[in-house]
Amino acid sequence: MAGIDRRSVLAGGLALPAVAATARATVPADRDGEAFWRSIAAEYGPPEGIVQLENGNWGMMPRPVLQAYQGTVARVNRDTSYYARRGMTRDLIAVRDQVAAAMGVKPQELAFTRNATEALETLILGYNRLRPGDAVLYADLDYDSMQHCMESLRGRRGVEIVRLALPEAATHETLVAAYAEAMAANPRLRLILLTHLSHRTGLVLPVREIAALARAKGIDVIVDAAHSWCQLDFSLADLDCDFIGVNGHKWLGAPLGVGFLHIREGALDRIDRHPANPATGRDDISARVHLGTYDFAASLTVPAALAFQQAIGSERRADRLRGLRNHWVAGARRVAGIEVLTPDDSRSHGGITSFRVKGVIDVAANMRIAKHLIERHRIFTVHRDGIASGACVRVTPALFTRPEDVDRLARALPDIVSVMQRG
Repeated sequence: MAGIDRRSVLAGGLALPAVAATARATVPADRDGEAFWRSIAAEYGPPEGIVQLENGNWGMMPRPVLQAYQGTVARVNRDTSYYARRGMTRDLIAVRDQVAAAMGVKPQELAFTRNATEALETLILGYNRLRPGDAVLYADLDYDSMQHCMESLRGRRGVEIVRLALPEAATHETLVAAYAEAMAANPRLRLILLTHLSHRTGLVLPVREIAALARAKGIDVIVDAAHSWCQLDFSLADLDCDFIGVNGHKWLGAPLGVGFLHIREGALDRIDRHPANPATGRDDISARVHLGTYDFAASLTVPAALAFQQAIGSERRADRLRGLRNHWVAGARRVAGIEVLTPDDSRSHGGITSFRVKGVIDVAANMRIAKHLIERHRIFTVHRDGIASGACVRVTPALFTRPEDVDRLARALPDIVSVMQRG
């Protein structure tokens, strides 16, 4: 396992110091220069021959994490129930405790899920304080599956659905004002879904401020932090919210199939038990989810991912991703005909940002833009739809992305405008 002790991995003590020391040993002393980031990029193996700027679907595991995962898969496959019934639960609890410490929450406030979607579905569908005639709110930039869950509450709970189109171009202040106005206009509002960092445009909501306004009116907030944790520099405690769903296989770089459910202490009774769990017995956060038999090795590998990220540092990682975004956006804002959908206020974006050609808002045309970028310029992006103002193209760098990669995108944008103007 390339220098990583397998027994430490499976004990949930994956030697954070050992892995971190390995990472530190391979990088230059100048931790803010390009040599540092090239050494980090060398721990990844992106596809050759293209500029990969679509890293939002899931994150690539760096090599130390991949090696740890492969070794853990081999152990779980070899020892099966002999391990599962003789210590695996203890090891998973140890991993959970490490994640809770990294997130700034109590261990008893955190449970594993297979992704953020599962965590958020648990929270939305399990929220039990809605009564017929109440209202719930979601926005156009929220994730599709979560919008569907909120819509389903009409039939499940007899509530009214309020849909909010977030302002463009947004500012920190106009976003707070938009939610405040929606709360004032809907006195029966009881539940709001907030996406911390949108997968559509990369817009970052001022969650803490909005949630405080909601709390003052007796409204609960469920936060989708699928894209924000480990892309931005924050802890879950910073959001000051009771209910949060998080992904581990996006910006943490853990294996596919890792997510987390956070329910703050004191708020547990607002979320129903999972129906597959006993109606009686221990009443804790684990009673709210039911995973059955899943990829235990993925969860057991999380300490390796934590170690890799902690060796970089949360603030440094966030600054790098934001800097890559700013690098191409600066060029894009000089291209006539290009609209950048995410504001330049550092509070309002991370690494993800979307653009569109002015006036080109239909899905087919934005799919065409993404296709032209890959076929003509060998730059891989993805179109996004569902935004009230129209479709767009999303750009998502990663830790292996180089400044010259995003420069290449900026240089391609005049060609994109020309192609779309020719029709």
